[in-house]
Amino acid sequence: MTELLEFLRTHEEAFRSRARLASLYSDFRYQKNSNPDGYQANTNAWLRALIAGTKAGLIPSQSGAQQDRFVLHSGEELLRALQTQEYGRPLALGAAIEDAVKKKDLIQLKEFLDAKQSVYAKSWIPTPWQVVSWTLQKLGVVGGGSADDRRVAANFVVVANVEAAAKAVLDQASKIATSNTSCIFSRELFVSSFSTTLDTASISPTDLSVLLTHLSRDRSAISYSSTTGTIKFKAPSEPQPTPVTNEDISIAKLRTLMSSLEPQIQQLTARVSQLDTKAREAVTNKQPTTAKAALRSKKLADTQLSQRNATLIQLEEVYAKIEQAADQVEIVRVMEASSQTLKRLNKQTGGVEKVQDVMEGLRDEMMSVDEIGQAINEVSAGEVDEGEVDDELEAIEKVEREKIEALERKERAKQEGEERKEREKKEEEEAEKTRQRLAELDRVVQSGTPVSEQSQSGQKEAGSEVNPEQEQEAAT
Repeated sequence: MTELLEFLRTHEEAFRSRARLASLYSDFRYQKNSNPDGYQANTNAWLRALIAGTKAGLIPSQSGAQQDRFVLHSGEELLRALQTQEYGRPLALGAAIEDAVKKKDLIQLKEFLDAKQSVYAKSWIPTPWQVVSWTLQKLGVVGGGSADDRRVAANFVVVANVEAAAKAVLDQASKIATSNTSCIFSRELFVSSFSTTLDTASISPTDLSVLLTHLSRDRSAISYSSTTGTIKFKAPSEPQPTPVTNEDISIAKLRTLMSSLEPQIQQLTARVSQLDTKAREAVTNKQPTTAKAALRSKKLADTQLSQRNATLIQLEEVYAKIEQAADQVEIVRVMEASSQTLKRLNKQTGGVEKVQDVMEGLRDEMMSVDEIGQAINEVSAGEVDEGEVDDELEAIEKVEREKIEALERKERAKQEGEERKEREKKEEEEAEKTRQRLAELDRVVQSGTPVSEQSQSGQKEAGSEVNPEQEQEAAT
């Protein structure tokens, strides 16, 4: 199993199922009309696989050079890398690539690099003849192609991979390119600065050309001079990147030279340390010849190290002055623009004399407003009849007193009614008690029982006491 197939079976869900894999490797082109959903599912699966394989650097190249991560190389090498013992080669891979080309997920490399308009422009659409040409003449794996056609190679830019790389580069550039000079790079400095960001040891020349073209033409994020290899990122305040100047080219060369000296100094420092250790070990082992040779080499390396350090210090001083001058130029440019802005605004105000006239007129108008208001208040005050006001006030107070008296009368009537009901209730209770006593006396007289005994018996039965005065009254 090839490395590409192993990667796809590990990272792509569609390549893990045997049934799904059999469908992907079959000639599913006939499904385009009979089963459009199945056809689209297969082409999408192949597109995801090709994008992932290209991004991982596993798509074989024709020349065997450094693997590209933004460019898909189709042809015989790709078919061999995808060949399996069980299903053979994919029979409809060309159809999947053709479908991706129509959707602009894949763009022919030459067309991408030579295009003047952005790939996002609506008018940037391949002609039908280009699609047929790419499919039949270069892929050769779509219906009717011969064995010779399958060996013809074609290169396509994987748009998704380029877009992801551009976003990562711009995010990193916003962190490290913070000054007018730090946003300028040479091609070599760009590769060394952003290789880690792109998760690769080095960017291939083809990938670098594709990425710089995309950043410059499609994203308008950089200015790029292909003749000098100078790259300048757009400042956040700029609507469009400014063109590369001769000063930018010099700054890019200076920064590149400084960056190349730093690893040399590190290597020389490590060599001096190694030679010193070697000389000491030789002395310990009583090997004077080896020790002297190591010391001579150490002396030469130490001399080179001093020279490199001195050169780097000088370059850093020059770079600091250039950076300071560039900042001063920017400050002067901003101040000049601000001066012009103030001049235009002052011109719009009409000068000090016009402002004074405006303020004087404003004060006059404000005084006029106060005078008019005072006159209106005086006229209004003369028209009011105080007698009518007093009569209206007295009438309002009378109505209010009548309301209060009515409420008081209603409250008194309510209270008197409650007291009357209470008296009537008490009188009814007293009358009821009197009737009960008379009824009790009648029973006593009829039974001939002494009043005292009967009363006591009645009290026991009724559970109440009879007053002696009441007994005497009853006996009488």
